[in-house]
Amino acid sequence: MAINKAVKLLLKAISYANDSVEVERSRWLADLKKLDPMRIFVKKLDEKIYNEDYEVPVRIYFPSEEAMEKGLNEGHTFPVLLFIHGGGWVTESVENYDRVCAQMSQSTEHIVVSVEYRLAPEYHFPVGLLDCYAVAKALYTRRFILNVDPDRISIIGDSAGGNMTAALCLMARDKGEFFPRRQILIYPAVGNDYTETSPYTSVHENGTDYLLTARRIEDYMTLYQSCPQDRQNPYFSPILAKNLENMPKTLILTAEFDPLRDEGEDYGHRLEAAGNLVEIHRITDALHGYFALGIKQLFVQESFDYINAFLKEANEREGSEGREAFALEKAR
Repeated sequence: MAINKAVKLLLKAISYANDSVEVERSRWLADLKKLDPMRIFVKKLDEKIYNEDYEVPVRIYFPSEEAMEKGLNEGHTFPVLLFIHGGGWVTESVENYDRVCAQMSQSTEHIVVSVEYRLAPEYHFPVGLLDCYAVAKALYTRRFILNVDPDRISIIGDSAGGNMTAALCLMARDKGEFFPRRQILIYPAVGNDYTETSPYTSVHENGTDYLLTARRIEDYMTLYQSCPQDRQNPYFSPILAKNLENMPKTLILTAEFDPLRDEGEDYGHRLEAAGNLVEIHRITDALHGYFALGIKQLFVQESFDYINAFLKEANEREGSEGREAFALEKAR
């Protein structure tokens, strides 16, 4: 169902009134989510993981008692989603995304590990990314409270979290310390230019009247970067990576009326051209940020349909490959 004229006018007015980033005001507005009356009560556990001498807080969400028992006891494993929240690298928190992660855990029947990475402008690139990398490394190398199978971990992030998910997977491939099998990017920010020189149509068509404006993205990126040269770094702007071979199987979800739409889809096509398995789905009529809405919201339900199908297919494929490898080894 298309956005009608009255709603478009309202969106334009709101977008104009919030067309620049004031850090404290933006954080205050984001923190209103802590008052969420729709909060879902699930089993949760707060832990910390070291990034050198800094303790990175994480929150673990369990979809059931069985998941909690298997996830914490040796001899059992349970599938895990490592979640990196959005917020332009400047706002949001694990607490603000509490309902989102609780819903995600229940809807996917995965344990969800949500990362409280350090925010800009107090901490510039790559500090937040390295916090996320440290958590991922601890999970994949089994140096964490959860008993996990590295092949059953998927990394997922929305917006700026999608950016850091993509960058984290690039970094993991480059460093060779662990290898993510799956990444899920939800309307990711993978580019570096949201001015009139941007090569993407969605920046020009959707960059003024649909809540997240091109100017706000530029403001967020300026706050995130430590210097202008950061924008040429593939870990800052993953779409700049010259080598995209040997990347995880990837699911990308974009929103129709999002300035980030085209770059997310372009990144998916580049991953595919480099020989990776990629799915791309555009959510019709959706705006940037829809994933943080309630599960009963149609766009969110549609997204979880894609996510669950992606996870199921990946698990079945890897299970089949594992059985074939076992049979081949036994035959030898």
